[in-house]
Amino acid sequence: MRRRQVGVLVAAGTAVISGIAVFLNGYGVRAWTEISDPTTYTTLKNTVAAVILLIAAGFFMRRRDAERVDLAQVRKHWLVLLLIAIIGGSIPFVLFFEGLARATSSDAAFIHKTLLVWVAILAVSILRERVGLPHVAAIVLLIWGQIALVGGLGAIDFGAGEWMILGATLLWAIETVIAKRALFSVPSLTVGVARMAGGALLLILYGVGRGVFSGLAGVTAEHLLWILVTGLALAGYVATWFFALARAQAVDVTAVLVGGAIITALLELGIRGIELPAAPGLALVATGALVAIVAGWRRPAVTS
Repeated sequence: MRRRQVGVLVAAGTAVISGIAVFLNGYGVRAWTEISDPTTYTTLKNTVAAVILLIAAGFFMRRRDAERVDLAQVRKHWLVLLLIAIIGGSIPFVLFFEGLARATSSDAAFIHKTLLVWVAILAVSILRERVGLPHVAAIVLLIWGQIALVGGLGAIDFGAGEWMILGATLLWAIETVIAKRALFSVPSLTVGVARMAGGALLLILYGVGRGVFSGLAGVTAEHLLWILVTGLALAGYVATWFFALARAQAVDVTAVLVGGAIITALLELGIRGIELPAAPGLALVATGALVAIVAGWRRPAVTS
């Protein structure tokens, strides 16, 4: 199996983790709104994810046959890793979860899924990735499916929350391109740890400056459980995302990621009993994700 094919398969796994994480975060955010704000929630969740990735890094550093965190590479590329922590691991999380508290979940999901469009534009123009007709077809199907799921573009009402989510999405698109460049010479686990550990530190400093942690006296075991569960899901997402991004085109892995919406919809139906969204929309997303997998599997990757 070729390197890019491994990347595409892992990206499909990332889509599954993403779909589960979105579902779990719905519960986590609702539980934490009782005692704190969304920024505090995402700070604690991201900190748990960073700790898990650091533990994983420590484990893999003892294995010579594994991709390890290379401290020499960290020192050499510290500036780009810091940039990834800022525009990938901290600021967009604040924007996204604060926006999520103000926007509808369907609008938020659609805006976030436009990440594919922004990454495609940047990947083609900056990374010189090759996008053929299958890629274009996949992108059209995925965006068309997302539009159908929200009931049409006219159903989206842009307010402060929606603009915050769009800002987060654009930052994550820029981060994807920067990270893809960094992954040419830095191991994916190193990039993931830098993103989450550096981002968590910045979020903690931001929270301390706002004095939000002093009001957590009402934290219960249930609140801590949601932080642990969602933090674990985030750690799995980040680890597999950068692993896939290091091996396949940014366009391919981002397109496959959109398929996570199917997982979220199925969980909403099976566990919460919420009716499935528009069937044509789900069918379009599923078809688009499948086309993206095939396109990434067959087409040679170009590193620029």
